[in-house]
Amino acid sequence: MAVTPFSLPYSDLPYSDLSYSALAPSMQVKICGITQPNQARAIAQMGATALGFICAPVSPRYVSPQQIRAIVQALPQDADGAPIPDRIGVFVDANLDEIVETAAIAQLSGIQLHGSESPAFCDQVRDRLPMLRLIKAIRLRPSTAPSYPWADGLAQIQTYAHAIDWLLLDAYHPQQHGGTGVSLDWPSLCDTQFPCPWFLAGGLTPDNISTALSLITPSGIDLSSGVERAPGDKDLQRVASLFDRLRAQDGNLTGRSPLSDTNRV
Repeated sequence: MAVTPFSLPYSDLPYSDLSYSALAPSMQVKICGITQPNQARAIAQMGATALGFICAPVSPRYVSPQQIRAIVQALPQDADGAPIPDRIGVFVDANLDEIVETAAIAQLSGIQLHGSESPAFCDQVRDRLPMLRLIKAIRLRPSTAPSYPWADGLAQIQTYAHAIDWLLLDAYHPQQHGGTGVSLDWPSLCDTQFPCPWFLAGGLTPDNISTALSLITPSGIDLSSGVERAPGDKDLQRVASLFDRLRAQDGNLTGRSPLSDTNRV
């Protein structure tokens, strides 16, 4: 199969023409803010290893647990009948019971905490949902020390390392918790060592992804507004362009397992 099968308008491509196993990238690729079943299925078949569902009602990308479950039921399945890819619920300062209930209804395989949740709260989530992947988002804001621009956020990361599976680094915004289109200063992160696998988020697009990955080497990338027409409405041509750019940058974009298989720390 050719690795660039998206020359036709995506609505004209039958789903059976695409293979998750053939297109799964060596880097984790999470597309966040999914709201529509047909878009979720198409993005999964393009090769995304995770889909993110916003479970914070204040977000314009919010989807209810029942809506997520309907989307999950439309996803491709592996040989054992399990949905592909991973299904990550994104929560902002939700209470523990709400997270547990949503995970059960929505058939989530992972939880992303994107608010001010403490390491102790992460421990509680892990205790209640030990089989689910746990991602903690850290929103980095520049410090006053030019030689160490993310000092405060990077120090915070160390306090979470014991309690989570993955980090997600996003750019700080005073009003919004994600999907802002604001980018991090990538060169300032190039020499940073992280205590666990990490996603790069914040302002990534098909147009700048090659530049970002030429400067830093995250374990995965997370895109939302960079592949949208409007909040929650994914532009499948832009998603296809993203995977084209990734394949052009790395000729070995096959065979990496999704988050839930091999990457737990």
